[in-house]
Amino acid sequence: MIDTLRELEATALRELNAIEDEEGLERWRVQYLGKKGAVTQTLRGLGALPPEERPAVGQAANALRDKLEAEFAQRQKRLLEMAAQRALSAERIDVTLPGREVSLGQIHPLTSTLNEILNIFVMMGFQVVEGPEVEWDYYNFEALNIPPNHPARDMWDTFYVDADHRVGEMLLRTHTSPNQVRVMEKTRPPVRVVVPGKCYRYEAVDASHEAMFYQVEGLAVDEGITLADLKGVLTSFAHLMFGRDRRVRFRCDYFPFVEPGAEMAVECWVCRGQGCRLCKNTGWIEIMGAGMVHPRVLERVGYDPSIYTGFAFGMGPERVAMLRYGIDDIRLFYGNDLRFLRQFR
Repeated sequence: MIDTLRELEATALRELNAIEDEEGLERWRVQYLGKKGAVTQTLRGLGALPPEERPAVGQAANALRDKLEAEFAQRQKRLLEMAAQRALSAERIDVTLPGREVSLGQIHPLTSTLNEILNIFVMMGFQVVEGPEVEWDYYNFEALNIPPNHPARDMWDTFYVDADHRVGEMLLRTHTSPNQVRVMEKTRPPVRVVVPGKCYRYEAVDASHEAMFYQVEGLAVDEGITLADLKGVLTSFAHLMFGRDRRVRFRCDYFPFVEPGAEMAVECWVCRGQGCRLCKNTGWIEIMGAGMVHPRVLERVGYDPSIYTGFAFGMGPERVAMLRYGIDDIRLFYGNDLRFLRQFR
């Protein structure tokens, strides 16, 4: 039996030294050291030997197991070192090769469009201001002539935020219009501001709607401002943004914080007024709502509506960018697809 163990040792070590990969090493371990391996079976068979042979054979079998385990560990370590060397050799840098061109970043098309919108209004004498994205219900609704439980609140699907209801409800602002009130509370007329920023609505996402989107709010208040001033400013903006050949359209619409209210639409860039999926086969794409500031909003901030009048508007830069670049799905802006974004270098 002792001679059999010596032959087993020689065979096992010879096979171990010839192994060159992890799979072969694992097969060797199972063959010799596993639960049904040769060494394990030898130890389990000690009971069948004569009593006088058991101690010597058991001691030799245990010594063989310990030696094979040690040799297994050494071979495993060696194979890992060899694999690391191969990986390093494969990754070796050839310093004689020319360097790779550095990939430069670029401005996102929405950021570029937003900057251009703001620049146009700055040219017209407007000042750029910003406000909080997490807003009080008072500024988002009540101060804009939308009291609690008013049906007009259904126009804005709102994300509410847990807050101390003793001091008021908080929400993710549904439009940038709350900054009309914030600006007028701190400023006496004349007022001319545009407010860019993110807004949030619980929308069903589709080709023309997103739950998070950008908006640019505009406000002008002074003595003698009329609806003609509103139409003149917004028509000039559309021509500067889209070209003088682009048609614009104003139609009556309802917004609680303006009276009268209107929507402004621009001729669809994709179909040139013929009708397509983007414009819902109307030939027009609404880009903003607008109107004359409601007298109650002016009164709430301490302006005398018998002296001061004003207009306000709010537009989505995403729709402006879709018109300019002929994009028919708003979701492409937020997909982080470099194949799409690299078109706008």
